[in-house]
This record gives sequence, C-alpha cells and structure tokens, in this order.
Amino acid sequence: MAKTAASSRRARGHIRRRGRSFQVLVYAGVDPLTGKPHYLTESTLDEAEAQKILTRLLATVDAQRSPRTKANLESTLEAWLRTHDAEGTTLDTYRGYVNRTILPALGNVAIAKITPQVLEELYAELRRCRQRCHAVGVSVDHRTSVEHECRTVRHRRRPGRPGPEPHDCEKAACVIVECPPHVCRPMAASSIRQIHWILSAALAAAVRWGWISSNPADAAKKPRQRRPQPEPPSAEEAARIAEAAWAQDEEWGALVWLVMVTGMRRAEVLALRWSDVNLGTGMLTIRRSYVRTGSRGIEKDTKTHQMRRISLDAETVAMLSEHRARCQTQVRALGAQLSEQTFLFSYRPVRDAPADPSGVTHRYGRMCSELGIDSHLHALRHYSATELLAAGVDLRTVAGRLGHGGGGATTLRVYAAWVGEADRRASEILGSRMKRPGRNPQ
Repeated sequence: MAKTAASSRRARGHIRRRGRSFQVLVYAGVDPLTGKPHYLTESTLDEAEAQKILTRLLATVDAQRSPRTKANLESTLEAWLRTHDAEGTTLDTYRGYVNRTILPALGNVAIAKITPQVLEELYAELRRCRQRCHAVGVSVDHRTSVEHECRTVRHRRRPGRPGPEPHDCEKAACVIVECPPHVCRPMAASSIRQIHWILSAALAAAVRWGWISSNPADAAKKPRQRRPQPEPPSAEEAARIAEAAWAQDEEWGALVWLVMVTGMRRAEVLALRWSDVNLGTGMLTIRRSYVRTGSRGIEKDTKTHQMRRISLDAETVAMLSEHRARCQTQVRALGAQLSEQTFLFSYRPVRDAPADPSGVTHRYGRMCSELGIDSHLHALRHYSATELLAAGVDLRTVAGRLGHGGGGATTLRVYAAWVGEADRRASEILGSRMKRPGRNPQ
C-alpha cells in the first residue's frame, strides 16, 4: 500500500537537480488554453527545502487552489473582451485603455503572478505619470506614434511657387514643428478607476473560468474617487456665450440655447429628430444618443438606457419653431421635404445625419476661448442643473430633467454644494413664517 502511494506521489510531482539547484515540478492538470500539461514549479538550493515545497505544491493542487493555466494578462483580457456583454462603443473604450496602458505595463505577466501589490504599484505609477516614463524611458512627448522627424520646418512659399527656392524662414514666418521634451502628467483619478474596473472584471472572469483561484483586484486598494467639482459658467458668462453663439449663426445659437435650458448631454442633443419635438404641447422626448467610434457614427440608447420627457418653456418653443421653419426652407430649396426623421442639428443640406460630436465640442471651445471664458460644452449641463437648484427646484425634478439614475442620488453627489444653498434658503423661509413662543415683540 505504501509503495502504491509513493509511486502515485512520484507520478504527480518530482524533484530534479539542475546544476546547484533543485527544481520541484507538480502536475496540475491540462492547460485549458494550450491543451498541454500544466505544472507548478519552484526552485531552491536546499534539498530538504525542496521536499517541503513538493508537499506544499501537492497540497495546493489537492485543494484546487492552483492556477489551471499559465495564461498571461494579455490572453485573459482578449478572452474577456470577446465574451463581455456591452455596447460596441463601451468595448472600444475598454480596448483603448487596454492597448494604451494595461498591456504595456502588465500584458506579459502571468495572471497567477498578478498580486494586489502589482496592481497598486501600477496605479501609483499612473498617478505620477500617465506614460510611466521611468519604465519606458520617455524623454520626448512625440506628437504621433508613426515614424517621423521630431523637428521639421513647414516652409511658407509664395502662391504658385512650390519649388525649393531659397528664402529667409524668419521673414517668411515659416513654422517650426518639433516634439516637446517629456513632462510628467498624472493620469486622472477617474481613468485609473476605469483601468481598475477593467482589470477587476477580467480577473473575475478568470476566476469563474477556473484559471485562477482568487481575484487579486478585490484585495487591491482602489484608486480614490474625488468628489465631483462642477464649474458652470456664471449667469453673466452664460448670457455672453448665448449671444456669441447666435451671432455666429442661428442654428449654432439654437443648439447652444437648447443645451443651456435643458441640460441635455451632447450625444442626446445631436440625436434629436423632429419626431422627438412636440411644439404644440411644448414637450421634448429624449430616447437616444449619437456617438462616434473610430470613423463611424452610432445611434444608441441614452446613458441610463431610459427614455425621458421634459417640458420646454415658451421662449424655447418659439425658438424651435423658427429653427424648424429655417430647416424646412433649406431642405425645400434642394427639392426635398422635411420629415419627422430629419435631425434638428446637422451639417448636411438635407439633414439626414447628425452633426459631428467632436466638431460641436471644438467649435464651442473656440468660441469660449475667443470670449475669454474658460468653459466646455458639458459645463452648460452643469449650468442648467445649478440654476434650477439655486432657484429652489426640488432634487427629483432636476434629476429627471438631467436623466440621472438613482432617484436623485447622482444629482445630490455632483451638485451637493448647490443643494445645500437651496436648503439654507428653505430654512429661512420656514423660520420667517413662524413666531417663537415666549418671545416679546420689539
């Protein structure tokens, strides 16, 4: 009986001498990825210690605590992305984080060797420099990833004279383009949390598949989430922005105005069709959003996957009526008709496609820069929310207009400072209407 047990022990694991060291190998099953035998291995210079390692590794296999594969993190992430149920745009975002940050740092590391310490050290590197410059030896922030000359001169030449005639670059105002020296810029806390979530989800899938016994991301310290600090434009700045938008052209003014009074997300306002606008009742239905991923545009659900309807004020209804009349005139001039499926905001004459999201953002940024206002398009959403809360509109109503989930929990978290201001005014209203007992009037 003892002989049978000993032979079984030798079949499952053994010790072999390699130079001055002793290598311990224990059979742990078949690798589900490669189909080849998978062994746990460790080495030591002490033969007695090698026997202890053999016993420990055999116990690990018996307790099913050993990894079933030698797969690295790159293979794990690829398998997870193939099986994860999410929208195409969301998966594209994940792939961007994976390719830019995760794979260069940990792609070749076996998932069995990824520990909470490994993850926390990665997060610390990213908090210091998003390019992990000490790891990759970055000395120049290259303007492109393709092969290029780091310093080039864009010569200015007279019209119709493209030849290489000699000239004075300073007088001709030729432009020198060069890659600047590297400057460490920390990665945003929200981006590091997104990376943590991707790693956690992929390693959780590896646990479900039996590749590893536990998820190291569960024990790793998560990056801190800073409290949101919205910076809406002031009422005076908002008035200047609206005036400048209308001065550029009426359609651009209508878009900026609508975002300002409704607090819609950029993707939501660009996806609006005339079928979503009821000018008779003054109601706006928000049921979809428009985003671009790569070179293609996609219409999809709203961020919370819920349709919502919001009321429009009389001035906005009149503005949209005028905008519809302009669109009708524009389309009829091309021999077409304005249908209910036509987009409210479009660069095309027949208005059969939404305006480009990046184009809208950049145009707004340039306009604010010319006005000397530090703002971005999403700040108009903050402006709408803070103005409503400061006016005493209840939290649930504001959350409903913004399309926040959680019954107002998100709204409270983001706009807590403005909720507090409204709460103080509410207390003054109640206090002014009550008389304290026992107090003699002056």
